[in-house]
Amino acid sequence: MTLEPDRDPSDLEVDLPEWLLPLRHLQRTVTAEQLSRWVPPDEGGRNSAVLMLFGEGVDGPDVLLIQRSLTMSSHPGQPAFPGGVVDDTDIDVVATALREAEEETGLDPAGVHVVGVLPALWLPPSGFIVTPVVAWWRVNSPVGVVDRGEVEQVLRVPMSELLDPANRYSVRHPSGFVGPAFDVRGLLVWGFTGGLLSRVFALCGWEQPWDESAVRPLPEKWL
Repeated sequence: MTLEPDRDPSDLEVDLPEWLLPLRHLQRTVTAEQLSRWVPPDEGGRNSAVLMLFGEGVDGPDVLLIQRSLTMSSHPGQPAFPGGVVDDTDIDVVATALREAEEETGLDPAGVHVVGVLPALWLPPSGFIVTPVVAWWRVNSPVGVVDRGEVEQVLRVPMSELLDPANRYSVRHPSGFVGPAFDVRGLLVWGFTGGLLSRVFALCGWEQPWDESAVRPLPEKWL
């Protein structure tokens, strides 16, 4: 990825790769409305957090995703960011995201540089208020399935595959919901995860032109 964003003086003190600097700027300026059509209500909701962890692997810049266990009662087999509900022992949403990522993937939090947090978003079907924590994997650590009852597989998905227009289209849920999707590594990344990735890619200037008019029914196996 080749990007030459305007530099913020503070970025010079942070060990971030050049291509990731737009994400640092984004987390400082973006609003919830720019990321999703759903913003948290004034009251209610259950607080949670997810980790949007970007790194550089053997295939270049990538993002860490999990596939939820096929036996789970909620969203079985669906790709997602590592994350979960805020625990009473967590000091903040950053702690929640790092703890959950460690529990789900074996990630070593010591090698993670937290860039910042994005605005909290609302998931109406589940009632969760989700705060995305964006981070840079400055020191890689081994990751894999820790508990097969929760996670089917752990993937470092190359950004080049996610950004490839050939892997992008929109899906229509039987409810009528239409949202962006990524067809990568035999998985369909859609819903909250696909929508957030799509908006972040666009707002960071990473997106490549793709056919936004292409809409396909959501395959039954992902319902």
